[in-house]
Amino acid sequence: MIRNLFLLCAMFIAFSSQAIEVKGLYQYQQPVDDKTRASRVTASQNALLNVVIKVTGEPDATNNQVVRGALSDISDYMTKFEYGDNEGQSYLNVQFDSNKVNTLVREAGLPLWGNRRPLVVIWLAIEDGWRRELLTADTHPQVEELLSDRASRRGLPIVTPLLDLEDRQHVEVTDVWGNFSDSLDIASQRYMAERVVSARLYQDERSGAWELDWRFTNEDQFEATRHKGDKQQVILDMVDALASALASEYAIDAASGYDAQQQMLKLYNTTSFVDIEYALRRLRSLSVVTDANVSHVAKKFIEINVSHTGSVDDLRKALTLDSYFSDYRDPDKFYYSTSNDDLEYAWQ
Repeated sequence: MIRNLFLLCAMFIAFSSQAIEVKGLYQYQQPVDDKTRASRVTASQNALLNVVIKVTGEPDATNNQVVRGALSDISDYMTKFEYGDNEGQSYLNVQFDSNKVNTLVREAGLPLWGNRRPLVVIWLAIEDGWRRELLTADTHPQVEELLSDRASRRGLPIVTPLLDLEDRQHVEVTDVWGNFSDSLDIASQRYMAERVVSARLYQDERSGAWELDWRFTNEDQFEATRHKGDKQQVILDMVDALASALASEYAIDAASGYDAQQQMLKLYNTTSFVDIEYALRRLRSLSVVTDANVSHVAKKFIEINVSHTGSVDDLRKALTLDSYFSDYRDPDKFYYSTSNDDLEYAWQ
């Protein structure tokens, strides 16, 4: 419950955006057995590999030869480290230089996933014996903690429903078990999530293995995925698959290039200098944007020259994660702009 409350507070702090600005992408907490130099070097190397996974969204990135080659110069990427202790387990918390890590990712030809990421609400129904119930921090605290910890390690912002009276007015365990998307989407609106996941966890009667089926409620875009194994592993596998699926959609593909490109963006509904200045700051905060400047001011709109990496589609995807920008609808027409080149948005 505390995790959910903190995350909900973060959502409102982020101006009720559909995406969360993920903190700590370039740091990692690695368990250690002792505080010797050899142990610190090994832990720091493992920490860098896990940071690369977070930044790229690809678990296989650790096998990249360029990334592996950087491990011998691990101190060049570190900015600070400190030891800590959590319930008797010692760990090394390592902070890495974001610019150097990003450069490493580019040189390795890997995708780059920015720090503004879609918030995902996960509805999980668990069948244990003959009983089915929905996941909460009270009913299944270990499963909820496992979900949250893995998502944090993958840089994926998630929230599990509070399942209070308001949630239960819309959703029952049968809705999640049967993936009745309409009721789940309605109930998820209060969490302002960009993605909604329904999942069910159960045990195979014959083999005793646990199985986990999950899918985005947006079935037109994603197909159901199933994991088999022990109870903890299938939870971890779901989070990993979920993070990889979103990274494949939102990360900048190395094949599209990291060199800065120029794109003109028309922005409507700015009514003051403050609006314009804040819009520029929001644009510059996007991971794909390197700079943004006003090139022309008209009566109904302003034109902004946006310098960005990746493709125009990458820029467009980044804008969809910021609720301050919405597709512009001309009041004198009855359609949205559908051109692949034109970027026309309304400032919210």
